[in-house]
Amino acid sequence: MRIGLFYGSSTCYTEIAAEKIQETIGAEFVELHNIKDTPLINCLDYDFIIFGISTWDYGELQEDWESIWLDINDLDLNSKVVALYGMGDQIGYTEWFQDALGMLHEQVNAQGAHIIGFWPNKGYEFAASKGLTPDSKHFVGLSLDEDNQYELSEDRIHQWCEQILEEYSEI
Repeated sequence: MRIGLFYGSSTCYTEIAAEKIQETIGAEFVELHNIKDTPLINCLDYDFIIFGISTWDYGELQEDWESIWLDINDLDLNSKVVALYGMGDQIGYTEWFQDALGMLHEQVNAQGAHIIGFWPNKGYEFAASKGLTPDSKHFVGLSLDEDNQYELSEDRIHQWCEQILEEYSEI
């Protein structure tokens, strides 16, 4: 099994999370790709893809994702399994927490991906989020907040990696 992990990172937090995911699952299984340097179409080389994105300011996309956003429309993800993770600030931007994660989910879902890795929203405090499932009980991917809950990130990453590997094995 080869997993392609594609991320955009302005402040290195999304990249650090990518490296922790790679370390948790194993470097022999996870190949990291910064979308600033790697065309997004390269994700089609993998059957299992992880996308990492951060929400900026008032619900905006991270700049590298924003610059290639329309490229997502060219991806045929019908035979792909995709897991998502997002970075956000639930206190400073409480009304937009994980909005970019939700926007990415919407785009990837529209391209036919089989999405796994929904994450419980318990333990977070925020006013609103586009990153929630319709029942509002889960985020559409792993939710990390390095600004306010950095001490929880490593454990959350480990649990999520176990979860997505189990979900992938059941497909």
